[in-house]
Amino acid sequence: MRDEDYSPSLLAWYDTHARDLPWRVGPHDTAVPNPYFIWLSEVMLQQTTVAAVRDYFVRFTTLWPTVEALAGAEDAEVMAAWAGLGYYARARNLLKCARVVAADHGGQFPDTEAALLTLPGIGPYTAAAIAAIAFDRPATVMDGNVERVMARLFAVETPLPAAKPALKSCAGALTPEIRPGDHAQAVMDLGATICTPRNPACGICPLRDPCQARAQGIAAELPAKTPKRPKPIRHGIAYLARRADGTWLLETRPEKGLLGGMLGWPTTEWVEEAPAPSPPIAADWHDPGLEVRHTFTHFHLRLSLRLAHLPAGTPGDFRPLRPAALPTVMRKALDLAKPAFDRD
Repeated sequence: MRDEDYSPSLLAWYDTHARDLPWRVGPHDTAVPNPYFIWLSEVMLQQTTVAAVRDYFVRFTTLWPTVEALAGAEDAEVMAAWAGLGYYARARNLLKCARVVAADHGGQFPDTEAALLTLPGIGPYTAAAIAAIAFDRPATVMDGNVERVMARLFAVETPLPAAKPALKSCAGALTPEIRPGDHAQAVMDLGATICTPRNPACGICPLRDPCQARAQGIAAELPAKTPKRPKPIRHGIAYLARRADGTWLLETRPEKGLLGGMLGWPTTEWVEEAPAPSPPIAADWHDPGLEVRHTFTHFHLRLSLRLAHLPAGTPGDFRPLRPAALPTVMRKALDLAKPAFDRD
């Protein structure tokens, strides 16, 4: 099979097997792709799975059906709606980008990679994805699925991340002028459903004949990856206090840093050694012997809990609690601590 034959074979497969996704215009749909939906879904999908994103996408587009609506939303409302999806800098950049598109571009996303790259929070992958999928530009979209397909198709044995330039070159050579948006989605769908990390279904793959890794019997071994260094462990203390009126002591975390702009429990710094206690208010803090364990991208967190029951009227930033507005690590702390509060 020649290089120019790859895309027709792949598109024929996609026309039959394309995944039904709430942000996608399918290959047989006559609707025009919605750039806002494409952008929102691509930001949500970074470092996250389709299964995790579906409900969030539906919730966001119900609350804020246009980029102008999102631009006018309160920061706290957006951060609360994002809670649990992780990588919270994405939510902050989401708002910044929406406001720039609404204010400076008349609510219309630019249609080229170069112009998209000038927007807050949009990097090379997202710019290429929007340009290809929303505007049918022949942009080369590279995510983990595409890298895996290219590594196997061309038997690229150089380990990731060093192989990234070669894999992008391979993908670029296959990107067609006709239906480039569908081609980009087809490669991603292929990686997600057939050319999977483990046990690829080579027998039903539309690119099985030209796949060099399949011919060599090494498909399941690719892409090779450079071994990761072990993640360090950091420690902290989280302070959970509930007043007799049912409100909880909460804080909005600083804009910069992990969980930036999110609602959460007051905590110490997260450090490699045992942290120095730093209670947010004077109280009879109780150590219940509970520890939250949570993993971030670059480290494991061990967060020990301190609890306090306080009378109504105790001064401080006490608020009614909406658990769904808390990021995952803070909800874990609540789930551990709540039985102790409910017993008293």
